[in-house]
Amino acid sequence: MTDYAVVNPATGQTLATYDTLTDEQVEQALASAASAHRIWGRTSAVAERAELVRRMAQLHRERREELADIFVREMGKPREAALGEVDFAADIAEFYADNAEKILADQPIDILGEGTAVIRRSSLGPLLGIMPWNFPAYQIVRFAAPNLVVGNTILLKPAPQCPESSSAIADIYRDAGFPEGAYQNVLVSNEQIATMIADPRVAGVSVTGSERAGAAVAEAAGRNLKKVALELGGSDPFILLSTDDLDAVVQNAVDARLDNNGQSCNGAKRFIVVDGLYDEFTSKFTAAMAAVEARDPMLDDTVLGPLSSEAAAERLQAQIDGAVSQGATVLTGGTREGAFFAPTVLADVTPEMDVYREELFGPAAVVYRVADEDAAVHLANDTSFGLGSYVFTTDPAQAERVANRIEAGMVYVNLVLADSPELPFGGVKRSGTSRELGLLAAEEFVNKKLIRIG
Repeated sequence: MTDYAVVNPATGQTLATYDTLTDEQVEQALASAASAHRIWGRTSAVAERAELVRRMAQLHRERREELADIFVREMGKPREAALGEVDFAADIAEFYADNAEKILADQPIDILGEGTAVIRRSSLGPLLGIMPWNFPAYQIVRFAAPNLVVGNTILLKPAPQCPESSSAIADIYRDAGFPEGAYQNVLVSNEQIATMIADPRVAGVSVTGSERAGAAVAEAAGRNLKKVALELGGSDPFILLSTDDLDAVVQNAVDARLDNNGQSCNGAKRFIVVDGLYDEFTSKFTAAMAAVEARDPMLDDTVLGPLSSEAAAERLQAQIDGAVSQGATVLTGGTREGAFFAPTVLADVTPEMDVYREELFGPAAVVYRVADEDAAVHLANDTSFGLGSYVFTTDPAQAERVANRIEAGMVYVNLVLADSPELPFGGVKRSGTSRELGLLAAEEFVNKKLIRIG
């Protein structure tokens, strides 16, 4: 039986299929993860764990070309972007190796009575990570690296279209010297996922994916009293209030929308522009988007490749067609060839339209005209999502004010594509419940044990 296959979205060709684990193999994986945790999480030194995470980062760098080629084959990521993703994954792993001692240092408490008290952090046990397809290396390492440093063991379930990359990454963890069972790649079915979540050996679950997937996993985890971390969708606002360089803002807007072929949870998707700048911004933004050609992702200078699959392009096409039927205007794009989707800009979208509430996962943007700051903030917050956001203004006081008012887990002011290993990533509302990256990521699955001595 197989649910896992590499299908090149640029050509539609099925390149390889991978078998799903048998129930017996799932049991072996669970037993191995639990056995490894008794040593890895309980008796190994933090410096030892950090050194293996550092070696894992080095192997990502050494194998960056191989990994990048796999990403292009699996999900159509432009090759230069794929190389950048591998480098970023290595940076993230090195961050946690560098900060391992800090992450696990005792935290003294100023107590009211005599004696001492500290918070001591320790591992919980085997964790199940359910990963998406859009960032095959980055998504894995931001979950695995901090938790391995803490001492948890990892069962990694990749997306069905990413079996080759997940296998190559599992090889990296093995070759770095992680003990057997500390990191395992598990190609399992949805039914087997439910079984694993219910298993008492699994201490927690992390999911990056759709709202539907997150809700299903959270329900199963809740029934079994398991901690669950969710990073779900987003419809991030890009708010333009003032600028002294409109051309630079337009380029930032294009970069933020087309990053990863428009398939980034925290990519800017709704462009909210004050009335005095709307016409010029929209004209320049539309022209800039129209100038980008969807092309072969293996070419070094490709900016926009195909969507992850033809089915993904069909879903986006249905959203655009539905918006038009309800009265929206297509300023450019709105068409596809196979999995390749033309950069698209929609205008005249109103709250009554379905697309007003939806996430557009692809190279499609919506532009909105607003009267002032208050209207911009209201529109930005008028969504069920709350992942990231972007604010462009020349007024520092306004930047602080708007950042405080936006309902999101992240606000970037006057810049885009500024993720970094030390910066926490996560959202509110239906965008998620947790934080990854930064020191906060290492707080998700730990026992914060109080030790009080009289």
